[in-house]
Amino acid sequence: MKREGQPNAIEKALQVLLAFQVDRPHWGVRELAAHLGFSPATIQRVLQTLKAYHFIDQDPQTQQYRLGPIYYRFLEVLQSQHAIVQEAGPVMRRLALETGETVHLNVLDGRERLCVDSVESTQSLKAGMPVGNRSPLYAGASSKCLLAFAPKAFVEGYLAEVRLSPLTANTKVDPEELRADIAAIRRRGWAESLAERTLGLGSLSVPIFSHNGHVLAALSLALPELRFTDSEHKNRCLEQLLKAGGELSRRMGWRGAYPTMP
Repeated sequence: MKREGQPNAIEKALQVLLAFQVDRPHWGVRELAAHLGFSPATIQRVLQTLKAYHFIDQDPQTQQYRLGPIYYRFLEVLQSQHAIVQEAGPVMRRLALETGETVHLNVLDGRERLCVDSVESTQSLKAGMPVGNRSPLYAGASSKCLLAFAPKAFVEGYLAEVRLSPLTANTKVDPEELRADIAAIRRRGWAESLAERTLGLGSLSVPIFSHNGHVLAALSLALPELRFTDSEHKNRCLEQLLKAGGELSRRMGWRGAYPTMP
């Protein structure tokens, strides 16, 4: 019988899996043991069990552990849970061809932005956005678009509780500046950002509405800074993005007015 407060075997395995993040995708046994506060023997036993079922893999050269290939089996299942992903696929592929830029679809997941689908640009200089990527809601066009069109109670609760930490020198960490950004996004109907989350990356984002006007997702373009600062190209991208956002919103049942080019 486990003592109060002591994790059982399943909880230990979950803590091990959750330790693998974008900023720390590889772990050695002793490093992971120190990080989680478990003995190296316990970590080794958990890792070997997870490895046997392909949840964990081991680099043959470094001997460090990483997430295994089994997660790709879950990707289609996860995407199928979002009806909007099925509808968005053709629209996103066409938008990528029209703009030459990476297109990505994002939803609110708790208090983060989560990328649920992405169509990568075919250009040699491109901005990427992998499926599963997460970011806080106060930085980047996609995140702030989702925040701006979220219910007012959610927005107020988020702004009251979130700690605004800079991700780059361009991240706005003044709550009043963020409020002003949110208000401006709601007025014009779309969001833009440059190097707020990642240096060298610009982004444009529009909301996708449901039949009752609730924001379902943010449809976005990721552009290298070089092309983002080309006003003619950026305006063409925004025009196509707004058309795609309106089309996808209508597919999801929205019958109200949709933002257009200024």
